[in-house]
Amino acid sequence: MLGTHDLALFVLSGLLLNMAPGPDSLLVMTRSATQGWRAGSAAAMGIGAGTCVHVIAAALGMSALLATSATAFMIIKLIGAAYLLYIGISMLLTKKAAEGENESANLPAQPYGRIFAQGFLTNVLNPKVALFFLAFVPQFISPDAEHKALSFLMLGAIFNVNGILWCHLLALFADFARRRLQVGNSAGLWLKRGIGGLFTALGVRLALADRI
Repeated sequence: MLGTHDLALFVLSGLLLNMAPGPDSLLVMTRSATQGWRAGSAAAMGIGAGTCVHVIAAALGMSALLATSATAFMIIKLIGAAYLLYIGISMLLTKKAAEGENESANLPAQPYGRIFAQGFLTNVLNPKVALFFLAFVPQFISPDAEHKALSFLMLGAIFNVNGILWCHLLALFADFARRRLQVGNSAGLWLKRGIGGLFTALGVRLALADRI
C-alpha cells in the first residue's frame, strides 16, 4: 500500500511505543488531573501538531541532518531540555494555598490555547522524536517504493493518529481518577510537585543523553 509493507506490525509497534511513559503522556495526565479532560485533550492535540512537524521534517530529510550534525542535534536537544526543565521547576516551586483557598487557586486553570502550545513545544523540541521517525518509519517502506516521501508521510500520519487517540484515553483516565479520588489541596500540591520532579528529571536526562 503506497510502497509500505507489514502495516499491521507497524500499527502495533506504534501503539506500544506510544504507550511508553514520556514527557508527552506526563503533560496530558498533568493537565487532565488538574483541569479536566478538555485540558488534557488540548495538550494531546498540541502534541499531535508537534508530531506533524517531525513527520514532515523527517520526510524532507531534516531528521538526517540531526543524526549527522552534532551541532544541530545539540542545539535542539538543549532547547527541548530547557523547556522541560522550565515546566518541571515551575511545578516544583508551586506554593501551598493559604488556608481557606480552594484547590483551583492552588492549581490555576490555563487557557486551552496555552496548553495546546505547551503540548506542541514539549513534542517538537524533543530531538529524540525526530530521530525516532528517522530510524523507525523507514523500516516499513519498501526499498523499491516509487514515492518514498509519500510513504513516509502516510506512516507518520497513522502513527500520529494512534498517538492522539492514546493521549485522549490518558486524558479521560486522569480526569476520571481526579474525580473519584477527590485529591485535596495538600495532596494535589504534592502530586503537582511530584510530576514537576519527573519533568525536571526528563529534562536533565534529555540534556545529558548520548547521541545514539
